[in-house]
Amino acid sequence: MRGLIQRVSRASVHVGQENVGEISRGLVLLLGIEKADTSVEVDKLLNKTLSYRVFPDEKNHMNLSLLDIVGELLVVSQFTLAADTKKGLRPSFSSAAQPDIARALYDEFVTLAQSRCATSTGEFGADMQVELVNDG
Repeated sequence: MRGLIQRVSRASVHVGQENVGEISRGLVLLLGIEKADTSVEVDKLLNKTLSYRVFPDEKNHMNLSLLDIVGELLVVSQFTLAADTKKGLRPSFSSAAQPDIARALYDEFVTLAQSRCATSTGEFGADMQVELVNDG
C-alpha cells in the first residue's frame, strides 16, 4: 500500500461536473493498493497518515498532526502509485491489486478513517480531477 500525502488549505475532487468530495485544511491522500496488501497495511498507513507531524505549532515548527489540528482528510484512489518504472518508458502496473480487492481495502481504509476524523473521498475507479491549494 502506497500513500502520497499533501498538506492543503483546501481541496476537492470532481467526476465530470460533479463535486464528489471536498475538504478545508488538512491532507489529501492519494492511495495506491498493491496485490500483497491486507487490513494490516490499512491500519498501518492510516495511523501514520493521521499522526504525521506536518502542521505548524505556535512556534511555526512542524509538530502537529492532522488529529492535533482537527483537520480533514481527502482520500483519492490512485492505482498509478503501484507503477514499476524501472524498465523502459511505459510503467508496469502488475503489482497493483485487482479492482475488486483494491476497492474492498479502499472502502475499509475510508470507513476506518471516517471513524477517526472528518473524511471525504473521490470515487473509486473513476476519472477524477483533483484540485488543491498546497499549504506550504
